[in-house]
Amino acid sequence: MCRLVVFLLFLSSFIGISQEQLTAEERAYLFHIVKKSPILNTSIGRYFDYKGPEVRLPNKDLNYDSVELLIINKPELLIIRTNEIAKSSKGILGEAANKMAIWELNKTLVAKHSNDKSLEAFLYKYENFKKSLLEKLPTSALKQNGELIDIHPKVEQLSNPSLTLNEKIAQLETMRFLTPNEQLLVLNAISKTINDYVEQRSRSIFTLLGGEATTYRNVLVAAGDGSGTAGLLEEREKDEKGRWNRGLPKAVGLFPYQLVMKPLPNEKEPVIQPLKITETNWLTAGGNRSTAVHFDVWGYNSKKQTTVVIEKNGLSYHLFGSGETRFLTPDSSFVDGGTFQSVINELEFKIIGRLEDKIYGKRGLDYWIEFYSQERDETEMKIEKNEYGYSEMNRSSIVTKKKAPRSVRKARKKAAKTPGGGPVTYQPRTVSNRKQKRAAEQSIVELYGIYEGHKRKVAELQKEKQTLIDQIALMELKLNSYKQAMGYKWAAYTVNDGLYTFEDSSTFDMYTQDFQFPPGLDTIPFEVRLIAIPDKPLSESADEVMMHMQLVDTKPNYTARVQLKLTDQFASDTWELTNSLLQENDSVAVLQFFEVLKDKKVPLILISRGNGVGEWDGIRVMRSRNRTELPSYPNNSEDSLFKRLRFSEVNINLDRSIQLEINSYTDPVRSNLTFSNPEISELMKRYQLTSNDLLSALRTASIAEKLRSEFNVLAGRYLDRETAKIVIDRLNKEMGAAKISIGPTSIKLSELNKLK
Repeated sequence: MCRLVVFLLFLSSFIGISQEQLTAEERAYLFHIVKKSPILNTSIGRYFDYKGPEVRLPNKDLNYDSVELLIINKPELLIIRTNEIAKSSKGILGEAANKMAIWELNKTLVAKHSNDKSLEAFLYKYENFKKSLLEKLPTSALKQNGELIDIHPKVEQLSNPSLTLNEKIAQLETMRFLTPNEQLLVLNAISKTINDYVEQRSRSIFTLLGGEATTYRNVLVAAGDGSGTAGLLEEREKDEKGRWNRGLPKAVGLFPYQLVMKPLPNEKEPVIQPLKITETNWLTAGGNRSTAVHFDVWGYNSKKQTTVVIEKNGLSYHLFGSGETRFLTPDSSFVDGGTFQSVINELEFKIIGRLEDKIYGKRGLDYWIEFYSQERDETEMKIEKNEYGYSEMNRSSIVTKKKAPRSVRKARKKAAKTPGGGPVTYQPRTVSNRKQKRAAEQSIVELYGIYEGHKRKVAELQKEKQTLIDQIALMELKLNSYKQAMGYKWAAYTVNDGLYTFEDSSTFDMYTQDFQFPPGLDTIPFEVRLIAIPDKPLSESADEVMMHMQLVDTKPNYTARVQLKLTDQFASDTWELTNSLLQENDSVAVLQFFEVLKDKKVPLILISRGNGVGEWDGIRVMRSRNRTELPSYPNNSEDSLFKRLRFSEVNINLDRSIQLEINSYTDPVRSNLTFSNPEISELMKRYQLTSNDLLSALRTASIAEKLRSEFNVLAGRYLDRETAKIVIDRLNKEMGAAKISIGPTSIKLSELNKLK
């Protein structure tokens, strides 16, 4: 490996960034953030070649602050290889560029609000920021300054990056020259200016790092209650072990919230409130390009699970923060902390469920309403029955009985028999049922009291039920908003070594934090939601979470370490290749290929195709779908529309495996090539192959043989003898057994060479 290191140092002299557009300080800081960000260091750290002395801290860690000063004073100590960085994930490049842009804007705004001479170095940058802000502010936030219109000094203070959102709102409330709606406009203007500045500057740095994109969006967003709690104050990233890194750009005040005017209890007028669930609307790239969205979470809170939802055409893709690191994955496992799904479950099954049980449960309000309603109705029936009986009493006649009762008659007989007995007198009686009526009246009165009690109880229970129903309705609105934020149709996925593949072929790479939609011709809207988890399901307080998102379009195989594009490299109807395939600027990529190839545990996948007639899909050559061939060129063979189709390519991807892919295409003009070999004729007849199909396959075979020969030579040159033998033996064995696809069939490379 010693020879490999020496060769890398040799390459340093001519493989580097176009560095004249980055200052020494910017280059030093770029090196710093790459080395201190685990995800950046893993992906592109090896392409930053620092050749200066190592200054270490007492704990033996590298002192990057001191290294920064060394690079600033001696820029030649750092070589940045953009040729190789450009082949990395565009999201990784975008993350590095975004951190640089935030670092720059933070230093600019801090200098502005420090009232010292430090602003002089950033004056031009601040003037650009101020000009953009001036265009977005409402007129009431401006002030006449002589013949010029300037930002009101109090409003300008709000751009201080050390202020939290709530502090900005508190300051705005003291500005009586602004209405509440104008205060909202001011905050939105500052947010838009920050995002515009960072997007523009990050794209510039992205391009300097070798990034290419037709579509480029860079957005900073924050969700939460704006109070500046734990997540916001942790302005540093975590490494893979969950330890905080220092020395990274500060974020307080630079991640904009999405704001609304909202009525609150005990407030006469609506007040400015940040959204707890943000929405960012984008379009896919279209034009047969893939769409990559990179996520970089800031303000990480280890006690609450960061939650991001992507939704397109009703299908939702979920990304969740790990319990140990800030990295996102579709895996929702989270231990010892709050998740948004747990908030939904608590609201739905505990809070709302408890209220519903109070209404509809076994002994709930509905039971007692039914019970007392039945008691009321039964009492009402008793009242009706008793009133009827009482009415009958009142309608009956009053009867006077003239005949003496039996007791009187017996007394008279006895008196008549008794000597000296006097007469027994009798007064006729009138029967009016007074006692019965009084008893009936009392019973009716009592029944009416019972009836009114039951009626009142039913009304009270119904009122209580309606109150609970109203509460449930409000809670269900909240619950529905939570569920809508999470999406109703969750995309299923499979996972292989950190690469998650969703049911529609969209992917998420845990190692790069890139989500990618597959290529499509049309632009399709999709939404990204960042969710701040509330302290309680119905609470207005929620810890801040901040996130950087980048959207770019991507071409196929742009991350391939070896990329050979061969346009019109073969003479007409021939397959002989005379030019060298690998050039000096492929050397670092070739060395990486050898490094991975020597590890036999990493699978080697060989894909070689003779695609025959090609067609242009807008960004690349692909196998023609209709297979139509022309008898001759409409104009001449040098027509660019035809020339670009006479194309071959070699791509070597080094990711979770080694993928070596070779493709060849021809233009649609019928080939005059004939084959005398009967085996070829039989092959063509059996699978209905054209001469162009065979011609492209033979060209692929020639490229494969040429590539193998050159790799063998370079392995002997770059590697020590033992390592070279391992690499050469494996390469020769694997490529010797390779098959070349030709239409619906395939043939071994060794057999195709014999048929030539």
